[in-house]
Amino acid sequence: MTENDKGKILILECRNKLLSMLIRHNHIIEIRAEKNAETTARLGDIYIGRVQNISSNIGAAFVEIQKGVTAFLPLAEAPEAILTNRKPDGRLKAGDELLIQVVREPVKTKQIGISAVLSLPGSYVAVENRQKFSPNNKAEGVRTSSKMSSRFRHLYKNLEPLRQIAGRYALIVRTNADGMEDVSPVISEAEMLAAQMTHILTFGDKRVCFSCLHRSEPEYLSFVKNCYQSEYDEIVTDRKDIYEALLASEYARPDGVRFYEDAMLPLYKLYSVETRIQELLSPKVWLKSGAYLVIEHTEALTAIDVNTGKYESGKEKEATYLKINLEAAGAIAEALRARNLSGMILVDFINMKKKEHISQLTDAMRAFLAKDSVPAYVVDITGLGLMEITRKKKSRTFAEQMAE
Repeated sequence: MTENDKGKILILECRNKLLSMLIRHNHIIEIRAEKNAETTARLGDIYIGRVQNISSNIGAAFVEIQKGVTAFLPLAEAPEAILTNRKPDGRLKAGDELLIQVVREPVKTKQIGISAVLSLPGSYVAVENRQKFSPNNKAEGVRTSSKMSSRFRHLYKNLEPLRQIAGRYALIVRTNADGMEDVSPVISEAEMLAAQMTHILTFGDKRVCFSCLHRSEPEYLSFVKNCYQSEYDEIVTDRKDIYEALLASEYARPDGVRFYEDAMLPLYKLYSVETRIQELLSPKVWLKSGAYLVIEHTEALTAIDVNTGKYESGKEKEATYLKINLEAAGAIAEALRARNLSGMILVDFINMKKKEHISQLTDAMRAFLAKDSVPAYVVDITGLGLMEITRKKKSRTFAEQMAE
């Protein structure tokens, strides 16, 4: 990505929400809406919870993490559980108290999702307390992002300070560490997170049930941390407290943070944020060619329909359809990321007869999805010609965040 293609991260208030967004060429690439509720369990929070009951038929334990707040824990993670009121035996039972981490926000009828595997992510690395690294119960060593170049993948796998940490915890080096000639910030962050994990595990069993052992950072800091640094060159905010928090954090360069102070032209108006939000909440997405998408989100899946719209076709219909579908594929990948759509996605592209065109479209869709910071994949083309896509669920859709 060239310097001219880099975007900006904006952090501002709009519609009674604190919005964090990656914007490029006045187009929202990714956005999160945050509410101010310090008592609410946030993604990444670590608690001592108590098992209420076990439901073997659905493979789940229901765990109370706060008074009156119940969460869903897969029974497959029972061997990883760190119990605080008895010796672990690889199984869970009602009354067990254990360390858990919030990994999924509640969505409609679904409860909060939690995990017995604790994870502390930083800008460059993530440290996990995973007990079973491999069948022979030995650490896998330093793992790296699949998007990292082979040169730096080899470098980090052989750094002795990282190898020592990987002997105690699962250690993953993230994409942001790719290309760093000075690896000292990576090592420092890994050592800091490992020390933090050790502290949580050492003193966790000395706290009472429902204690919060680790409070995750505000959403705007997580947003900055999780954005690829190659995608933006500046962070801009009109909130003085957030500006100071960013300067004090390890996620932003001091020269890469700017405080916006123009009272005559608010930041949200400068970047037409209201208009951009309305576009993301609309089911219809217009393409430059005059074609358009219709995006319908249901509880079970997301359906996307590609329509020719105002596009004026030429004599070669197959070539026309391929051109529209390729443009639509790029727009769909952008919409999935910007709207934070996940789970099962079915796309009804314009029907094409030539197999080489279908193959070209599938390859293009895979390439567009590979740019997403959240894992997303093309699964297959169904017998009815629908493209199946899946995208990992990490948080609620943008529409749900705004409607809350």
